[in-house]
Amino acid sequence: MFTGLVETTGQVISLEQRESQARLALKLPFTSELALGDSVAVNGCCLTVSALGEHVFFDLLNQTLKVTSLGQLSPGKIVNLERALAIGDRLGGHFVQGHVDGVGTILDLSPLGQDHRLEVSIPQEIHQFCIEKGSLSIDGISLTIAELKEASAVFWITPHTKISTHLQQCSIGQRVNLEADLLAKYTKKLLQSASDSD
Repeated sequence: MFTGLVETTGQVISLEQRESQARLALKLPFTSELALGDSVAVNGCCLTVSALGEHVFFDLLNQTLKVTSLGQLSPGKIVNLERALAIGDRLGGHFVQGHVDGVGTILDLSPLGQDHRLEVSIPQEIHQFCIEKGSLSIDGISLTIAELKEASAVFWITPHTKISTHLQQCSIGQRVNLEADLLAKYTKKLLQSASDSD
């Protein structure tokens, strides 16, 4: 479980294809604090540490590459990082599982005053869980929906969020991982079950 509050960023060293999977190597600032099997959210996708050395290695199934934006990573790219939530930690964002629901595309990332306006396309299967002022995880960043459009959502990005995440390197047209609010998904399931039982 994660919070969507990006802890820090890392850098992609390589993404090597290996038959039915790929191996992602990252340069992380907290490598010495990790152990094999630890969970780390990389751009909002929960990955398991598979090898440690000078860099940290994660094995990605081809299915993961298909349903997330991780397949577009290349050497030098910046990624958002968050280690799993520890019991007793403050929950400053919202509940994020690290299970990507789908992929959107950055439609706008433009400065407005000191802030930035971010607009991301939202597939219908995720849009149904979105409300204005609700939460959505964008590449592991817990963001509040400022405006919900028919097929997209608008967010306001503060200077701190911009420089503390990979948004400093993002561009229009880039694909991003989306995870809908867990509470919204459970609520829909409960309401659907109640309706089916009537």
